[in-house]
Parts: sequence; C-alpha cells; structure tokens
Amino acid sequence: MEKEQSGFQNLSVLCEGFKNIFISIINKNNDRKNFFSNSVFDITGYSPDEINSFPEKYYSLVCNEDLGSFKKDLTKFESNSSLNSAEFSFKILSKSGQKKWLQENLKVVRDAEGEIIERSSTVVDITGLKEKEIEMEKSNSALRELNVAKDKFISIVSHDLRAPFTTLLGFSEILLNEKDITEDEKLEYLKYIYDASKTQLNLINCLLDWSRLQTGRIKVEPQRLNVKSAVANAVTPLTGDAVRKNIDIKLDIPSELFMSADERLIGQAIMNLTSNAIKYTPEGKEISIHLQRFKDGMIEIVVRDEGMGIAEENQNKLFKIDQKFSLVGTSGEKGSGLGLTLMKEIVDKHGGQVWFYSKVGEGSEFHITVPEAKNCILIVEDDLAVRSLYKKVIENNLKNFEIKTVDNGYEAIGALKDILPTIIITDHDMPLMNGIQLVEALKKRDANSTIPVIVVSAKLNDEISRIYSRLGVDRIIPKPVDSHVLLETIKECIF
Repeated sequence: MEKEQSGFQNLSVLCEGFKNIFISIINKNNDRKNFFSNSVFDITGYSPDEINSFPEKYYSLVCNEDLGSFKKDLTKFESNSSLNSAEFSFKILSKSGQKKWLQENLKVVRDAEGEIIERSSTVVDITGLKEKEIEMEKSNSALRELNVAKDKFISIVSHDLRAPFTTLLGFSEILLNEKDITEDEKLEYLKYIYDASKTQLNLINCLLDWSRLQTGRIKVEPQRLNVKSAVANAVTPLTGDAVRKNIDIKLDIPSELFMSADERLIGQAIMNLTSNAIKYTPEGKEISIHLQRFKDGMIEIVVRDEGMGIAEENQNKLFKIDQKFSLVGTSGEKGSGLGLTLMKEIVDKHGGQVWFYSKVGEGSEFHITVPEAKNCILIVEDDLAVRSLYKKVIENNLKNFEIKTVDNGYEAIGALKDILPTIIITDHDMPLMNGIQLVEALKKRDANSTIPVIVVSAKLNDEISRIYSRLGVDRIIPKPVDSHVLLETIKECIF
C-alpha cells in the first residue's frame, strides 16, 4: 500500500498547478480505497475526503440527464475484457451548483479472467471547450437555417422581380403597335404600367436597403431626435394617399419626448408601418399613431388601424425573408412584401423590439420601441446655492432630465468630453473664465455646435448683449433668476 500511495503522490505532483486536471486511483480490494489529487477541489468544489465519502465517489456528481447513458457506456466498457482504456464525457453538478463538463481518460489493469484489479483516471475540466463547442454548433445551425432561408428568399425575389415585366412589356407593346386604341384605353394601359413600375421600384428599394443593413453598408448613426417631429416628417409624404381614401391619421405624441435614432432609417420604419396601415384600411376609417415611455430608456411607438387585419395562420409569416406575405390593399394597392421585414431590421439595428396584435375585420396594432434620448442640462455656476436652486427647479418641473453641474468654465469644457448636453446654462460673471470666454471656447471647440446656451447675468448691458448675440447666444436672463422664466426659456430652447 505504501508503494501505491507513493505512486499516487508522484502523480499528484505531476498535476500540481493544473487546476483543471485531477487524478484518481482505485485498487480493487476489500476497502476499495480511492485516492484523489488535491485538484479535485478546484474542479468540483469538494475536497478529496468529501469525494471519498460519496457512494460512487465523483461519479455521484454526474448530472441526472447524463447518468443513464454514462452508466450504460461504463458498464459496457467494464464488461468487455478486451478493453483496457476508454474515454468518457459527462456533466457534473459542482458544490456551488454549477454544471461542469468533465472528460475522463480511464485506464484499467485486468487479471487473467479479465476482471479489473486496478483503475486510474485522468479527469479534465473541459467546460470552457464544451461551451464553445455548443456555441459553435448553435451558430452553425443558425447559419444553416439562414442559408436555407436565403435560398428561399432569392427564389421569391427572383419571381417578384420578373413578374411585373409581363405587365410592363405587354401593355408597352400594345401602345407601340396598336394604332386604333382609344385615349381612355391608352390611359388605362399607362396606369397599369405606372402601377407596376411603382411596385417594382418599391420592391427594389426595400431589397437594397435591407441588403445594405444586413451587410453593414448602411451604418446606423443615432442622433437626438424630437419624436413628434420625426414621426410627422415620416407621415407627411403619405398624406396624399390618406386623403384619397378619406382616412384620418391622428397623432398623439408628446412634444417633450426625444429618441436616439438614425433619422432616415427610423423615418423609413415609421413610414412603412403607416403606409401599410393606409393600404389595408377601408375608406373613411381612422389610423392613430401614439407614443409613450416603455421600459426604462425606451420609447414605444404604436401604429393602430381599423383595417383588414391579418389572419392568425398568416401572422407567423411576417418579418421572415423566406416567407413573403403580402395582401392586396382595400383599393387594390399592391405591396412588395418586404416593407415589414425592412422595418423590423431597422428597429433591431437600433436595439429595439417589434410586436403586433391583429384580428381579421378589426384591424392591426404594431408596436416598436427605440432608445430614448434623455435631456441633459449642463449648469455652469460658481455659486453653490444658485446651482442647487437651478437644479431643484428643473428636477421639480421637468421630468426625465439629467443634470450635470460644474463650478466654472474650465470644468465645463472638461465635462463636454464625457457628455453631450441638450442645453448649457451658464453664469456670465465667473472667476477665471467668464460666460463670453466660455462661449468663445465652445465655438472654437466645435464651430458647428447647435447646443443652445442660456446666459444668466447680473450685469446686463447693451455691449454684453451685443457680444453674446454675435456669438450666437440670443437667450440672456437677468439675475436674480425668476424660476418661471428659467423653465420657459429651457422649454423654448429644447422643444
């Protein structure tokens, strides 16, 4: 036994420093003594003595989902007298409750009858490797699914790109070759050509934008946008379509909400949703667009219509490139089938979500979320009491505002490296750097800056006012500051 223990100690020394490996040796005798290197603790969380106290030693830690197959493989190996080594992989539950993957390289010594008289194992923690393997398999599976979807998508798009040319070429040929057609017929055929061309152009534009987003050729460049203005700008081009169908579009959007979004892309997403709503809403009905704060840091935009609705069996086809789904509008309008797919891609790129509710005959309600751009006010004031007053007035009256305060102009310049304020409120008469010098430094730092500046001064005169005006500052408030005037000035600058 001493020789065996000495041999084990030598093995323990060999795996010293290898925290992901432990050695086990079992001799077949009456007490079946089991030896472990101390590294077993680093992997399982149990000491060698604790492991030895378990009925099946470290095999007692094998997770239930692996236990059946592991025991079957182990029994198969032990009963085959021609085998002297084997390799097993299985999961265990560590003392901390964490699941870990182990790989056991088992070697045995058998007697003349093939019975195992000694066994030794080198057990390696392969959790990191296994997790990467599983992650890679998931990635490969996703890529295979994407490849299948891509093939279906190409097939669908190829058909859709070719189909309108039947109309375009057919009616063009009639107009070129038929001499006796009436003016009414000419107008009718030209309308067919126009509608087919418009549908084709819409399909190509959606396809190109979607492709550019997928490949990163269109970069999402978020900026601080007033949501009410952004939605109004997106909906305005569709006013003519709504008027022709006598559809009323109602906007319920608070003017104080701002989002962090790419103006062109998010406008495209809102336009696509609104265009769909108009397309599938009967004449004389109503479409509403309203906004509200969703979860912390997100804004929810809801587009609701009183249109045709989407049958339940078709709802899972939306947003999928390999399952093009498009209905004819209530006035015969045709769509590309890619508008909603592009819309979702845009929202995804902004870190938002998309979901919807729809019922046939009652209409649809689409929800999208985009990051909210919080208002940040930088207060530059050397008097602590005045700084505290400004901060309290703003916090009590303007919600969702972040307030940063600094003592002087030099600190303000430094703060601008880390924040992008919505507005700057600065005192004029400050030590080291007065308000004029601060504004000049801001202009020198960024000549194209559009951040509004409110100057507060107890020494107002025509000369000071002219200098600030020349620097682009047209909002100067006298000290002591009237709280109502301060709030109204802030609102004028921001909203």
